[in-house]
Amino acid sequence: MYKIMLADDEGIVIDALTFIIEKNFGEKCSIEYAKTGRSVIELAERIRPDIAIMDIQMPGINGIQAMQEIKRFSPGTLFIVLSAYDRFEYAKKAMEIGVLEYINKPIEKNTIVSVLSRAMAEVDKIRDKRSNDLLIREKLETVVPMIENGFIYSVMFQENFADQIDNYKHLLGIEENYGYMLVIRYGEESGTGELTNVVGTSVRVQSCYHEMREIVQEFFHGVIGPMMANMLAIYVPVSEESIGEEYEKRVEMIESARKMVRKLKERLDAKFLVGIGSARPFSEAGASYSEAIRALRNASGSVSHFMDAPVGCQYEDDYPIETENRMLACVTAGDVSEAAAQATHFFDWMLDKHRGEDMDIKIKVLDFVLRAEQIAFRNGNMTYRFNSRSDYLETIVGTVNYEELRLWFIEKIRNAAKYVSEQKAQTSVSAVDGAKEYIRTHYHKDISLDEVSRVVNISPYYFSKLFKEETGVGFVEYVTGIRMEKAKELLRTTNLSMKEICNAVGYADSNYFSRSFKKNVGVTPTEYKENR
Repeated sequence: MYKIMLADDEGIVIDALTFIIEKNFGEKCSIEYAKTGRSVIELAERIRPDIAIMDIQMPGINGIQAMQEIKRFSPGTLFIVLSAYDRFEYAKKAMEIGVLEYINKPIEKNTIVSVLSRAMAEVDKIRDKRSNDLLIREKLETVVPMIENGFIYSVMFQENFADQIDNYKHLLGIEENYGYMLVIRYGEESGTGELTNVVGTSVRVQSCYHEMREIVQEFFHGVIGPMMANMLAIYVPVSEESIGEEYEKRVEMIESARKMVRKLKERLDAKFLVGIGSARPFSEAGASYSEAIRALRNASGSVSHFMDAPVGCQYEDDYPIETENRMLACVTAGDVSEAAAQATHFFDWMLDKHRGEDMDIKIKVLDFVLRAEQIAFRNGNMTYRFNSRSDYLETIVGTVNYEELRLWFIEKIRNAAKYVSEQKAQTSVSAVDGAKEYIRTHYHKDISLDEVSRVVNISPYYFSKLFKEETGVGFVEYVTGIRMEKAKELLRTTNLSMKEICNAVGYADSNYFSRSFKKNVGVTPTEYKENR
């Protein structure tokens, strides 16, 4: 159904247009009309027409003015202009408004029918686009929370987070390079200020997840994770200027959190506590999450910011804590060159700020080396021996210049990262080799990525990524390659039937096998056999 509005002060014109439209388009159209500029605007506001056929000259507000006003509240309306005046300025103004057609009176039936048909086709396009937009939006409403959940899980558990940073930023439309974590916990009120009946409250609040998301989004524009027991984690992107956690911004953040808590309590009838971590680079979201958890544990009210909590370490103003964190993070990731680069940056800072304070520099170097090696012991499969560091103290105290100390320091940091890297590589190679061996011995069966990842004891997602990195091809492509090579061998060396060969290489459908063979080898199995 197309809603058509006729606007003309001549009754005979409206009657003629109504007759033409009803005769040619029948019940596809509903028609209403008005005879003055003011009544046209009021009618358009009430019915929001798809198509408006407008006269230029009408009593009071003219057609150009009426169209301009209608465009303001009904931008989707298509306009067809009628005029007894063949004047350039009228046509020019009409085109500026974006009318579909400018028709001079007297009206010709064929012209009206042609222009209306074109207008209806345009209306259909607009409706289709709106329908597709709504469909895409509906899909996004389903997909985006899944991506958000994956992001929050990665932040919390740091699983492949560094590798996926750019992907998450792109998929979630995050342009800022900094952000902080906010964690909400909920339960029932108790006399001591602690949360009680967290299980019962979690079950009840779980059914209100979407409402809770909406309330959080009123106060914080960020990535909202899934409900986990009685906790909800949110990542809030911020501009680079916020990295220093200026006092005013922190106060504003806390006040927003308090308002959010009041609204959550009012709507969901539970007690809510909020912990807020410090603003950090995107890659350090996990550290901000840890801070938010610590702030919650030491909360004295409904909202606690890490910077206000009586826990944690404060640093002197110019202390390069980011460099320290990045160096240790690179050791954990097994990034040898970057760990060494960050160690160099930190050593340069010590010489720049504390040259001459030799014992303090040496203590800091020893501190870093021990911490880096602790990471390597835990993540790099290093064997811990009680006396393996017996010469460290003597070596550090005995260094006679800064360059000697620098080289020792960077070498130890590099070695710690190298241990982690080698262990990861060894684990990866071992897993992929095991998978390849399993495929070679089971290619004739209906094997899947899930099955093989279970055999090598690695999650399917990580195994798929790891397998492609090590082999250069995807899992399915690799299995297909093995099967094609075996099929070619059987075609060359045996007289088995196509069905027997098909079954022997893991295909249940001979037609599918033939198509796959042609796609991968370039000829059909029959052609290959004939040309062997």
